[in-house]
Amino acid sequence: MMRLLGHVEPSIERPYVVLKYAQTLDGRIATTNGDSQWISGEAERQISHAMRAACDAVVVGIGTILRDDPQLTVRMVPGASPLRVVLDSALRVPMKAKVLSADAATLVITSDRSDPAKRENLKAVGVGVHVVPTTARGLDIPAVLAQLRDAGVESVLIEGGAKVVTSVLAAALVDRIVVGTAPKIMGNGTNAIGDLGVGRVTEAIRLINRTVQVTDDVLMGWDVDNSHFRSKAADDRQLVGAGEER
Repeated sequence: MMRLLGHVEPSIERPYVVLKYAQTLDGRIATTNGDSQWISGEAERQISHAMRAACDAVVVGIGTILRDDPQLTVRMVPGASPLRVVLDSALRVPMKAKVLSADAATLVITSDRSDPAKRENLKAVGVGVHVVPTTARGLDIPAVLAQLRDAGVESVLIEGGAKVVTSVLAAALVDRIVVGTAPKIMGNGTNAIGDLGVGRVTEAIRLINRTVQVTDDVLMGWDVDNSHFRSKAADDRQLVGAGEER
């Protein structure tokens, strides 16, 4: 499992970022009606829980919370649960959401346009709330990661959904990507990754240092080489705001 995670090395500006998701063989992470449970098998999910236990924080967008109501805790393997981070610019997270339980610490990162009264309600039940700047399309995820790094977070596991995945890749903010591919074909459905603005094959994000682990599913991990992609991502920084799934 540690080989899948790669060499954890945070920078001064942000934590080490691992992007993890499960998909079908044809690259879908959910059906057309949003169902995603369960694409991967139990052994793959155990590895995912072990990856959570090995990271300081797990991050998802509000769309994942509203669709799946995940706990985001470590349950299938021994280990401590990480800080749960929800990206939610408008504070749509339900007060009864499982991610707000006392099972682990939770931080909701929002914008200054969210309801101040709901911010206080969340704080009253022990949930952390931080306000960060926004871009034209939502939360500024570089600011989110800087906030987490300032709080002492050295490693982050981003688990989705598709808009968060697309956002962090487009902004060249991913150090390691781990994909579990299930032996299933879905046809139409939700793509794992959206438009990255790549017009030529030579502009694609390059993945290196492959690690493979086989269960019923096939897990593959790579380091992300952003060397030729970074300047374009900086120009498209506004895309990062998509990391809050509308």
